[in-house]
Amino acid sequence: MEPLEHDGTPMPGDHPALDILNTVSRVDGELVDSLQSDGDVLRWLARAGWPIEQKPANVRSSSLLHATRILRETIRSLVERRKAGKRAEVGSLNAFLATAQSHLEVVPNRDGSLQLKRQWKRLTPEQMLAPLAECAAELLVTGDFNLIRRCEDAECVLWFYDRTKSHHRRWCSMATCGNRHKVAAFRKRQQSGS
Repeated sequence: MEPLEHDGTPMPGDHPALDILNTVSRVDGELVDSLQSDGDVLRWLARAGWPIEQKPANVRSSSLLHATRILRETIRSLVERRKAGKRAEVGSLNAFLATAQSHLEVVPNRDGSLQLKRQWKRLTPEQMLAPLAECAAELLVTGDFNLIRRCEDAECVLWFYDRTKSHHRRWCSMATCGNRHKVAAFRKRQQSGS
């Protein structure tokens, strides 16, 4: 799975269930939620590979945002508990999963081969989020939690799935947190050598 794109920069989670957690980040010491509207959620779902052409007419304004935030915090709690080796209370996630209605569809490729594609009903906010809820459930059950980590920068709150060959990834991004750590270590060495 390729890292998801967000405003042209790679998203660090390397898994949609972790990338949704990363829609809350720390900026200048404050937690900032990048999901501020139903439109933000629809754009995020499209980047995750679950495009929704338009929000169904019966979905009230901001109800998709509200449902997404509930699902995100449910996933966050489950990931944190699983990572800590604690028992996961899965009732809230199962409630999202229970609303999913999907079916498989056979789709022809340009070369004449066939592939299976899952189609979801999208009549409610919970149904619109069903692919994400299923993805989170799969991560919780089959994910290698030795490779699911929080960035080692003490100020960072982002999560990632370490898919590097060596499995020694420490930072959400070398360009941000990794570089900040390198610069701080360099300054510390310079000061101690003076």
